Amino acid sequence: MNIRQPIISVIGHIDHGKTTILDRIRGTTIAKKEAGAITQHVGASEIPIDSIKNMCGEMLKKMNIKFTIPGILTIDTPGHEAFTNLRKRGGSISDLAILVVDINEGFKAQTREAITILKQAKIPFLVAANKIDLIPHWKKNKTNCFMESFKLQEPDVQQELDNQLYKIVISLSDYGIEAERFDRVDDFTKKVSIIPVSGLTSEGIGELLMYITGLSQKYLEEKLKIEVDGPAKGNILEVKEIKGFGKTIDVIIYDGVLKKGDKIVVGGLEGPFLTKTRAILKPSPLKELREKGEFQSVDEVSAAAGIKISAPELENAVAGMSIQVTNTQEEIEKSKNLFKDEIQDVLFKKEDNGVIIKADSIGAIEALQGMFKQINLPIKKADIGDVTKNDVIEAELMKNEDNLLCVIFAFNSKISEEIKQMAKDRQVKIFSADIIYTLFEKYKEWRNTQIEEQKKLAFEKLIWPGKIKLLKGYTFRQSNPAIVGVEIIGRIKTGTRLVKKSGKEIGKIKEIQKQGKSVSEAESGESVAVSITGATVGRQIHEEDELISFIPRSHLEIIENKFKEELSEEELSIIQEFKNINR
Repeated sequence: MNIRQPIISVIGHIDHGKTTILDRIRGTTIAKKEAGAITQHVGASEIPIDSIKNMCGEMLKKMNIKFTIPGILTIDTPGHEAFTNLRKRGGSISDLAILVVDINEGFKAQTREAITILKQAKIPFLVAANKIDLIPHWKKNKTNCFMESFKLQEPDVQQELDNQLYKIVISLSDYGIEAERFDRVDDFTKKVSIIPVSGLTSEGIGELLMYITGLSQKYLEEKLKIEVDGPAKGNILEVKEIKGFGKTIDVIIYDGVLKKGDKIVVGGLEGPFLTKTRAILKPSPLKELREKGEFQSVDEVSAAAGIKISAPELENAVAGMSIQVTNTQEEIEKSKNLFKDEIQDVLFKKEDNGVIIKADSIGAIEALQGMFKQINLPIKKADIGDVTKNDVIEAELMKNEDNLLCVIFAFNSKISEEIKQMAKDRQVKIFSADIIYTLFEKYKEWRNTQIEEQKKLAFEKLIWPGKIKLLKGYTFRQSNPAIVGVEIIGRIKTGTRLVKKSGKEIGKIKEIQKQGKSVSEAESGESVAVSITGATVGRQIHEEDELISFIPRSHLEIIENKFKEELSEEELSIIQEFKNINR
């Protein structure tokens, strides 16, 4: 068994320096070539172990570290829609991740999205706190070692860096993640290491490489063992047109060997299909999948590797799906069935109530499903492609069931003006974004607004769970109607019928006065005066009595079915008390 190089995903918010850090490691300038210096396509590059040793330099000798892995394969993603495609059945192909955070800006939308996806996929990671060179009064030093450079800084600059790191620690703790600066971590299995770096000056890059490589070989040794002669298994990152080759697929091979001429089963939207590799294109070491003219045509490649594959019918391939080498008819059928099951687990249509998801890749669908599971949001349909008229019609069917489900989520999916107008006319809400986290946040904000509006309308019609406690010494009038000072528990409003704990109905709230003014409602904790028709203080009711709102059965059903999550513990308790009285 051989040890393969670990697959390291580099992720983080846009413009926080993912590609710049990798450029510093590779000695390339890809970031400068990208449109607006922002990564447009997923990239993969092999970093040989000798390059890593050169970057780490004297630190390896000081710490007596010996590397056993052949290097690392880094994957730089333009957004987490690409990162989510680093998937295989039952998990992710990423072994570790580097979460890049601008130390001066802290957590942003894509940072939070990245952490959510890392937790979903259970991928261990460390944090590269980038752009330390922009900390006020930071003295740049020609060294790859953060600790050396840190010692040369003024005390107030050192303190400022630690203050910024502490903010990252606090942000991570919001997700239940313990973290600390790398040199203060005593147990790497329990705490996430934060390594301050500068992709621009190279400070800290040595420690970043040393720790990611060291952690890989210490904690992932068994996972990195591969069968060199076994059939290749891989994952499709992107499907794109290459001049002279037609449609190609960018693939990460994470197990086995792929040879030119091999038959491969490829996951497609219309189902898995069989094709034959015409060419295998591999970037040179320290070069990237997305660099033009930097490819070597090779006869075979072994895991782990980032490659381009040219083969017939690849226009049917889907980003996020798998590929697998097959040599016999039995293997072909087995792989096809496996891929069918895989796509059916993610893409589906159900009769149950729920929202509709449309996305451009299977990985994005999976990531959205994971996020919606957190808030118990049911999904009726999950599919790849643009939003269609049928999607709008299916979403509209939810209107009578639950208007909070009358929703379409479009992630990197096109929506024509005609579809937008159709959705508006039919009161179907479409959320569109190219950041999963943004899509998620937009929906939560809209949902909360809708619930508040529904509650406002419902409050005018429904009797809500509430109690009044008659205060001692605050009987202003004994009868016709009785006027008493009360403390509110839950919510009450005028017109509400009141019952005693025995179940006997004793009257109705005619009026509520708060601070001398008539109001239509009062909430928990407020002390108000109420007039009660049909009851006499000293006969049917007494000071310090507790009277409960009578909730009609139809009102109770609506409250429990639509607003239960919005009720306080106090209100839930009143409902249970009312049910017990009715029994």
